[in-house]
Amino acid sequence: MALVVGQTVQLTITDIAFGGEGVGRLDDFVVFVAFTLVGETVEAELMEVKKNFARARLLRVIEASPERVTAPCPYFGRCGGCQYQHMEYGTQLRVKRKQVADLFERIGGFPRDVVAPVVPCPQPYGYRNRVMVRSQWNKPEQKLNIGFIRWDCGLVEDIEQCLIAEPAINEQIRHVRAHPPPKGGIKVVLRVAPEGWEVPRDSFFQNNFFLLPELVQQVRGMLKRGGARHLIDLFCGVGFFGIELAVDVESFVGVEYDRMAVATARRNASARGAANGEFIAGSAEEVLPGEIRRFSPEATSVLLDPPRKGCWPSVLETLREQRPAQVIYVSCHPATMARDLNILCAGGVFSLVQVVPLDMFPQTQHVECVADVRRSPVARTQ
Repeated sequence: MALVVGQTVQLTITDIAFGGEGVGRLDDFVVFVAFTLVGETVEAELMEVKKNFARARLLRVIEASPERVTAPCPYFGRCGGCQYQHMEYGTQLRVKRKQVADLFERIGGFPRDVVAPVVPCPQPYGYRNRVMVRSQWNKPEQKLNIGFIRWDCGLVEDIEQCLIAEPAINEQIRHVRAHPPPKGGIKVVLRVAPEGWEVPRDSFFQNNFFLLPELVQQVRGMLKRGGARHLIDLFCGVGFFGIELAVDVESFVGVEYDRMAVATARRNASARGAANGEFIAGSAEEVLPGEIRRFSPEATSVLLDPPRKGCWPSVLETLREQRPAQVIYVSCHPATMARDLNILCAGGVFSLVQVVPLDMFPQTQHVECVADVRRSPVARTQ
């Protein structure tokens, strides 16, 4: 069947891909359709046709899933911020667990049952403490749009409020709209400061205060079960995990390349009474080997919380060579996490005990994961 852009097709959705799009097939040809659910029959217009797949825009739902709900946001379906508002919340959690298990099986080569059920968020709306709004001149309507990038193009969807953002963020959005930038092409970061923590403007902090205590508890539980006395917090930022976990270890060290973040981490540690640790400004791959040797590998747990792109290969190689007792990996991108853990566990050097997904990003395709990795008693390096 020759498919062309603009063609209308009818599909039955059989899966939800990582990224949030529904998966349908015309014969054996895959067509992705956003904002759909498994079991639905839909009519869609082809937007993009490639050699091995196509993407289509949902026109109408012919036969709806009983798990479909009406999205409360008037911008849903145009704004690129959310992908899952049309799903019951329980369905979102099941979909995300399946997606994480699929990735760990396909990319990591791990059994599916290593992935635990997703920990739900107690606040599925109104949780985001940080957003980036953009301005763009709308030529047809001769006005300035202020909002978020649309899901299907590079245009900015003009929005008055964001339902997944905290009320204080929406107050800031209203202020930006009342006092708009002088032109298009401007990005404005809006955030709510975490209580009791100093965070520089450009430094990272978790975007969901409501589920953050549970994220800490999951990491703490893994750390305690691992039995390590010393903690190395790589990519530590402003020191959040190291400081929170200081009471659970004899000593800790945080490693961060950003010198401003390190200075802030030291002030945070002092303010929060974490006196059994230190922070080092430097690259992870350069600092890590010496710190593992200093603490002794068998008594050390290494916490990884890298950027979305994952760990540097040199960091993974150092871990395989030094073999600390435990590695705890925190990531908002399960695909790169599965890739890295496949490398880390190759040859039986380490074993993956469990992956716990947490829904830090309700209504969206994103999910946070924490993995507990232990040193194997006997292993061969490759």
